[in-house]
Amino acid sequence: MQMTPTTATLRKSVLGRTGLEISELVLGGGVTGGILINAEEATRRAALERAVAAGINWIDTASIYGNGASEETLGRHLNHLVPRPHVSTKVRLEPEDTDDIAGAIEKGLVQSLRRLRSDSVTLFQLHNHIGRGIGDRLGLTVQQVLGPGGVADTFDRLKQLGRIRACGITVAGETPACLEIIKSGRFDAAQVYYNAINPSAAWRRLPGLWKGGQDFCGVLAACFEQNMGVLNIRVWAGGVLADAQPPQKLFVMTSDTDLDNELRCGAAVRELLAGEGTPAQAALRFVLGNRDFAARVIGISSLAQLDEAVAAIPRGPLPSPVVSQLRLLWANGFRPS
Repeated sequence: MQMTPTTATLRKSVLGRTGLEISELVLGGGVTGGILINAEEATRRAALERAVAAGINWIDTASIYGNGASEETLGRHLNHLVPRPHVSTKVRLEPEDTDDIAGAIEKGLVQSLRRLRSDSVTLFQLHNHIGRGIGDRLGLTVQQVLGPGGVADTFDRLKQLGRIRACGITVAGETPACLEIIKSGRFDAAQVYYNAINPSAAWRRLPGLWKGGQDFCGVLAACFEQNMGVLNIRVWAGGVLADAQPPQKLFVMTSDTDLDNELRCGAAVRELLAGEGTPAQAALRFVLGNRDFAARVIGISSLAQLDEAVAAIPRGPLPSPVVSQLRLLWANGFRPS
């Protein structure tokens, strides 16, 4: 019998040095899945209620998700959720904001809080890439993040004012630049790209015939050294690990790959993991095996997908022999041995 969110039990962990407890699953409010943006209002509310009933105590959103629609959905329903979950949101700077980074961040937070109908937010994160941006994303330099009057200084001031509890970054852009930001110790948390196509954030080095995209080696180790809380993003690689049907809109947020490669690698992983639950459940069970992550952010498009994800929790991480087969797949360039 398939479990429902009301019968599953979710583990909670401490989010690094913040001291905050966070559930092992976080409901993502972004365009990947998009249930808090695109669904009927009753479904949006039901998704939030069922997530909380399942033990999810954290909702992740951002100002750019649906041009504020995701935050607005939360603002309409947060006060009705018992217990009320934590909320993390994000600010993304545009080229015109770089002349006044502090002012743009403060303005962005004010607008987010207005949409959320809240006086403060638990976690406020930088949504920009670091170093070189990908696609149309503006990449910020290390100096813009760490220098006087930059992102870190502004986040510190917002914490002192009580508008945010903790601050974080998205580990995206150029890996060396991201590592420099992490090692600065200026941020409490990090969103880290990690899934069964590209788990390199947990590695010291890439395997010989690696074809899985950007090299994130050393990221989790650096976060651990700073006692940063780590949230796992792109559990389903934007959808290609969860479904054979290519996502209609997929922003490939990492370098050294493209949509065709993501689809090829995703198909190889799905084939290998057949029998470990649905494709979405198998991919989720893979990331559950890495306890360096305090939580995994999942985006859903339907209530059934939420049930499906929560039902994977009791099965636990993938068996060791299956993970060993994945290692061979990564080492062989995603071609079966």
